Amino acid sequence: MKRALISVSDKTNVVEFAKGLVENGYEIISTGGTREVLEANNIKTKSIENITGFPEILGGRVKTLHPMVHGGLLALREQHNHIKDVIENKIEYIDIIVVNLYPFKETIMKPNVTFDEAIEQIDIGGPSMLRSGAKNYKYVTVISDQKDYQKVLSEIEQYGETTIETKKRLSAKAFRLTASYDAIISSYLSKKENNDFPENLTVTYQYKQDMRYGENPHQTAALYTSNSNSYSILDAQILNGKPLSYNNIQDGNAAINILKEFHEPTAVALKHMNPCGVASSETILEAYQAAFASDSISIFGGIVALNREVTLNLAVELNKTFLEIIIAPSYTKDALLELCKKKNLRILLLDTSAENIDNMQLVSINGGVLMQHSDDYLIPFENLKPVTNTPLSQDELDELYFSWKVVKHVKSNAIVISTGKRTIGVGAGQMNRVGAAKIALDSAKNLGYYSNLTMASDAFFPFDDVVKLASTYGVSKIIQPGGSIRDQDSIDACNELGIKMVFTHNRHFKH
Repeated sequence: MKRALISVSDKTNVVEFAKGLVENGYEIISTGGTREVLEANNIKTKSIENITGFPEILGGRVKTLHPMVHGGLLALREQHNHIKDVIENKIEYIDIIVVNLYPFKETIMKPNVTFDEAIEQIDIGGPSMLRSGAKNYKYVTVISDQKDYQKVLSEIEQYGETTIETKKRLSAKAFRLTASYDAIISSYLSKKENNDFPENLTVTYQYKQDMRYGENPHQTAALYTSNSNSYSILDAQILNGKPLSYNNIQDGNAAINILKEFHEPTAVALKHMNPCGVASSETILEAYQAAFASDSISIFGGIVALNREVTLNLAVELNKTFLEIIIAPSYTKDALLELCKKKNLRILLLDTSAENIDNMQLVSINGGVLMQHSDDYLIPFENLKPVTNTPLSQDELDELYFSWKVVKHVKSNAIVISTGKRTIGVGAGQMNRVGAAKIALDSAKNLGYYSNLTMASDAFFPFDDVVKLASTYGVSKIIQPGGSIRDQDSIDACNELGIKMVFTHNRHFKH
């Protein structure tokens, strides 16, 4: 008689699966709570103690870690020395192992869970059995996912056993599960010891869906998730439109990261991961109108992220241009009806007040990965340091701070020009800072702005050339990190040209 050992934490569909095995001539071995559920449903089982001849001990910590179990799983059934050991030790083969693991990840996500509570949810016996069965896949069907119950039963009914192709697939799946499980545990323990950069980096992501394609149609792509961060584009509810594309997700993530810098009503218009318009105002309608006017050409086919409810008046304005995505914390009923007139417009609902809990970034490179703390620092307003002779007013400092929040999220080299808490020029991703400044300043000029402009730079000025250029376009105040060995050249140029300048003493490179 063939035998199946079933020991599951998640008992979904296990009764139906066990019944199917019994109907196909399998003897069921089971443990603890799983056995209680099966017996309660009139499925005859053997307890694990009957197999091992040893009771469960240590509150269930030790029950399947026994040669009678692992011998039955690991024995190579064509090797004479294995057969000899099995016979001499009265070990019986186990043909199917069904295990899912203690819910460690779910446990550590609970509020106020203690360290000891988390440790108790580290499964030892389950991963050991999965690995034993998966290693010996030629003879053992290892099931770690209830989604595979029906496939296995169908093959048993059709062929008398699971096919070798399915056994191989389930073996690989089991090893992926145990690897992921261990990665979650190691990550949790590393955080508890404040070890952000351990000697071995083990990270795990769960498959969510295939993408239609990647950045370009010839690139295949898939989406994986890491945690339940509620401030994530992946956590947003899609109220209208198609699923998000690879580029949509990238852009949406960039947009909400900019939006997170602001508390007042703010609109972010974004294209290709750079803001083309950002504005704060008394109302979200005014903020959007100002952000749109910042660059009404680039926003075509872009994304708009808002941190206030979308009303009908705002929805009408939004529908005047072609947008890929709108992200907002809420929509009035009539606003949603208006927006849904465009069937392909992706309308996303996201709690913009939620906390962003991701504090690390990973970037893949050929042959490795770079890991860093996320750039979640923003200099406190009171720490802004004027370095020129003329004092700044509160309104001027507010404007400088607004532009600093934006330039932080623009690809380097980055220059942002603003006025009235709205961007009017963005120079992004240029190879030199003068080139970035020229792009941003020309944009402001083309919009008809010639005086009292604010400039923000993501990194210091190595020379005074940007200051001199800025003065010819009507820039009256500049915010930049400082830190160049030639800072004084820029300070002197500002004093000579009547420009006020503030240092932040931290840069925001973005590659």
